[in-house]
Amino acid sequence: MKRLVFLLLTLGLAASLFAQNQFQYQPVSGTWREVGNRVYQNDAKAPLAKATIRAPQSGPMAYEFNVRYEDGIEDGHGGFGIHIYGDSVSNRASWGSGNSYLLWLNFDENPTTPGIRNGNPKNLTIYKGLSAQVYKSYSNSYMELLESINLDDLTYQFSLDDLKYPVPFKIEVNGNTGEVRVYDPMDPQLIDYYYFFIDKKFVPLKGNWVTVRTNSLSLSFQPGLY
Repeated sequence: MKRLVFLLLTLGLAASLFAQNQFQYQPVSGTWREVGNRVYQNDAKAPLAKATIRAPQSGPMAYEFNVRYEDGIEDGHGGFGIHIYGDSVSNRASWGSGNSYLLWLNFDENPTTPGIRNGNPKNLTIYKGLSAQVYKSYSNSYMELLESINLDDLTYQFSLDDLKYPVPFKIEVNGNTGEVRVYDPMDPQLIDYYYFFIDKKFVPLKGNWVTVRTNSLSLSFQPGLY
């Protein structure tokens, strides 16, 4: 259950903030484009594609959206994530994003190292296949890995054909308490949910920026569940 929560959370919050801000985002790197009511990041080879969104965040927040895979996983590597509750943003490609928290979903058939280049005091593993990580960003160049979760068993439940269809998500985050509720996308009525709490030392959560990032992957986002 915990692993599923991190998977859904990582996929979800970026698209929801696109919805809340009516696509008022600023492309920084990569190839971002609006087509109808979807936003696409079309450069499947860009390693640090990102767009920034002005989005004041505090207290209870609710998000509803769908996300769809477009291209890029055929080479055996791809990643997607968002920096939430950021205090600042950079107008150039960067690994970190000011003072923020990065939720990251990663797929790598052959990771080159067991960890990351810096900021890994727990010596956490970057798993082969599908995994999720949570980082604390301190600047545009330094982040600390807080959590690394193996999700590779989920890859056997989906095919590339399945990824062609938008997946609906509903997420609620209480910035005052740190509680996160991720509603089960397999529940047609979106009533059942999974939940967890962000570490108390990070609460209350407040910030004015979100940074959406992809790595060697193309995705599209749309407000609304379907």
